[in-house]
Amino acid sequence: MTAVPGSNNKMTAVPRPKIKSTAVPGPKVRKVLRKPQAQQQLPFHTWGGIRRGAGRKPRLGKAGIAHRARPLHDRQHPLHVTLRVRRGLPSLRTQTVFFAIRGALGKASRAAFRIVHFSVQIDHVHLIIEAKDKAALSSGAAGLSIRVARAANWALRRRGRFWSDRYHARPLRSPREVRNAVVYVITNWRKHVQRSSGLDPCSSAWWFTGWSVPPRGPPSPGWTEDEPVPVRLARTWLGRVGWRKRGLVRLDERPRSS
Repeated sequence: MTAVPGSNNKMTAVPRPKIKSTAVPGPKVRKVLRKPQAQQQLPFHTWGGIRRGAGRKPRLGKAGIAHRARPLHDRQHPLHVTLRVRRGLPSLRTQTVFFAIRGALGKASRAAFRIVHFSVQIDHVHLIIEAKDKAALSSGAAGLSIRVARAANWALRRRGRFWSDRYHARPLRSPREVRNAVVYVITNWRKHVQRSSGLDPCSSAWWFTGWSVPPRGPPSPGWTEDEPVPVRLARTWLGRVGWRKRGLVRLDERPRSS
């Protein structure tokens, strides 16, 4: 605002000159009105979790040993252990293969891991073992499995996987359970071999000291004193004394559920 002469000193507004813009006009921006969108829902996956029929299907239509954490082991309880071989392999009871397995069993026992009884059948092996603790059981059973597999593969002139699954172990907590398991193991061939009588040549029955009437005859066929004894004396009360309170084993007994 400035004073202009001749206007009684009244302040009048003088317009400022307009300055032309030198900016280049850009393209016109067209506004697009968008419709409001509904909130998207994330779909939940329907696979996984616990449901009927879930999980990997067993091979050859038969489920193996569940891969769960094994329970704690009580050193006072012997165990009934079973190992099964893969399908299609020759019988483990052939002379060459059994001699190799028996020699491997004789080298598998340790101070903290002992094989007390055993029997070798056509496609599986039964054992009664004792272990100091869970670690001794785990390492001893793993070493036993590897040693027997290598010996049997060498006798069969083959390589590759030998066992069909990991071992199955069941603790024996009472004198009755131990006695039933002992009879089941050393007389197991009577379940698989018809008209079988006497002692199983592919078992530890020849070293068993709990017969009601001790059998007469030579030691296990093919075994010599140069070969290690495949079994050790039991150290647990159940395996050494307890089961005998249920009665000694007769030569004509047959296996029952252990």
